[in-house]
Amino acid sequence: MTQLSAAQTVQNRPSDGSKALYGGKGTRRITVRDIALAKERGEKWPMLTAYDAMTASVFDEAGIPVILVGDSAGNCHLGYETTVPVTMDEMTMLSAAVVRGTQRALIVGDLPFGSYQEGPVQALRSATRLVKDAGVGAVKLEGGERSHEQIRLLVESGIP
Repeated sequence: MTQLSAAQTVQNRPSDGSKALYGGKGTRRITVRDIALAKERGEKWPMLTAYDAMTASVFDEAGIPVILVGDSAGNCHLGYETTVPVTMDEMTMLSAAVVRGTQRALIVGDLPFGSYQEGPVQALRSATRLVKDAGVGAVKLEGGERSHEQIRLLVESGIP
């Protein structure tokens, strides 16, 4: 296991100068901007995955700055053999539970397969649902170059 010095880890410095990004008690939610600033400073920070309020609250209390609600819930909690059957309804419900279980962490909601592949408008509709209905602070989607138009529209629309 690689050991990181204090200088190499996120030092709990959100953009407003409040508590440290990782490991401390803050008074506001961490944002994508906080993460970007930490990256600019060369800081390392953990991101863990949660699918329920209780697990998320433990991570949040421990100071984990970013929690992903992944479509891997399909394999881990919903009994699917793959992530493919996971729906937007399921991701919205799981993401909302994680948001309710936290006070400080940035919650990243995963867009499941089939929720953005048709194109940018479908991606925007799906991402908006996770932000509006579940309360996530950012969304994640897969695909790299083949999803660049979807990503462009999300960013232009203000969805991190």
